[in-house]
Amino acid sequence: MLRERSGHTLQTTALVNEALLSLIADKPIDWKSRKHFYAIVAWRMQNILIEYARGRLAVKRGRGAEHVDFDEAIFMSDEMSEEIVMLDEALTKLARIEERKAMVVKLRYFGGFKLEEIASILDISQITVERDWRFARSWLKREISGED
Repeated sequence: MLRERSGHTLQTTALVNEALLSLIADKPIDWKSRKHFYAIVAWRMQNILIEYARGRLAVKRGRGAEHVDFDEAIFMSDEMSEEIVMLDEALTKLARIEERKAMVVKLRYFGGFKLEEIASILDISQITVERDWRFARSWLKREISGED
């Protein structure tokens, strides 16, 4: 959200509210732990952003054109939409290799948590989270850019 232009209508609180409303609307979840709760909330926020980004890219390419009232619009730049979709694809790959590192990225990028908060949620040391975050950022950059 920090990279979006000022004045766009998708606010952080709106994203969190949408994620929580989707949790309430679904069948009850048997929460295993605090970690489980935060992981699902971050996953819901990720899904909301990715679906919006994919929809925006589809409209950009001429599909799905429909009238949307200005008040209902969520603005996300085309560049940001493409970046989120590429990130999702790369995160899916990373999760198959290093699940915890992918979770650190999801909590940090989509959940907006600080590294010390992630350490608490995942019940690991902050040093481990910092190491995972550095590795994951480097891996994702290489994966998305196609560099060796």
